[in-house]
Amino acid sequence: MLCLSGCSLLPVEEKQLKPPLAKPAEQKIETVEVKQGDIVKQVTGVAAFVSDKMDYLFFKQSGGRLSRINVQLGAKVKAGDVLVSTETDELEADVRLQEIEIEKIKIELEQALAEKGQGDPAVKMKLLDLESAQIQLNLLKKQLEQTRLISSVDGIVTYIEPMELGEQVSAYKKLVTISDPTERKLLYEASDRGNLAGVQINMKVSVKLNDKTYQGKVVQTPSTAPASNNEAIDARNAKSVVIDVQGLPSGVNIGDQADITIVTEKRDQVLIIPRSGLRTYLDRDYVQVLDGESRKEIDVEKGIVTDTEVEIRKGLSAGQKVILAN
Repeated sequence: MLCLSGCSLLPVEEKQLKPPLAKPAEQKIETVEVKQGDIVKQVTGVAAFVSDKMDYLFFKQSGGRLSRINVQLGAKVKAGDVLVSTETDELEADVRLQEIEIEKIKIELEQALAEKGQGDPAVKMKLLDLESAQIQLNLLKKQLEQTRLISSVDGIVTYIEPMELGEQVSAYKKLVTISDPTERKLLYEASDRGNLAGVQINMKVSVKLNDKTYQGKVVQTPSTAPASNNEAIDARNAKSVVIDVQGLPSGVNIGDQADITIVTEKRDQVLIIPRSGLRTYLDRDYVQVLDGESRKEIDVEKGIVTDTEVEIRKGLSAGQKVILAN
């Protein structure tokens, strides 16, 4: 009896409740209707005006030591201006001494002609002395010219090679570039050559400058750029196009910028879907369409592809609902 009554004092174990059933989250499906319209693939960006006519200055012999740089970047120069000099090793003095020597010979020649006449051997010797002295003077002047870089055109200094005074120069290394500011073209440099796919010579270009629009055309592409001995120029040309602009105002300067648009492909009244609606697996292009409450995959043939849209040539019809990729 005591045992039984003791057992009845134990608490009654409650039944364990089952966890509530989690309601599955509804999957959100975003769709868009296949529409018919125009699609345009184009290259847009900001281009800068550069000179189309440039004079590259360099020394033809190595070894000279830089003694003077007479110009700064952006300076205006005229044909005949001495821009860079190397040490002359007293060549200027040698030239002047030779000029004096020639003047002496000329005086002696005049005296000999007055005293002895044209056919006298002494006169002939003075004529030979004069010819020899003139040849030596020409050689000295040529050596002196090789110590200077002289501008052959009027223009603006658009490049100066960084060099220290006393540093030895190298033969045919471009040290100064002179640009003609009246010969201007637009240079557009893309971040990658692939961004210029489809751009061809003579394509029309819309150029917006100071809220006005001008017409231009492509005159150089990466595939038509001339070869250069300068690696930096080659690297720039590999991802750039050059544009000739018609009717530019006189106030446009080298370095000014303009917005450009080059239409590379255009098709009217075609089927278009957002780019996020096109799916690709290996070589297969396909879309998912909403068929009732289920998804259906359809292989498609794409046409023009832009940053935001895709032309669909086969596989879809207007009004179908394409499921966008998340």
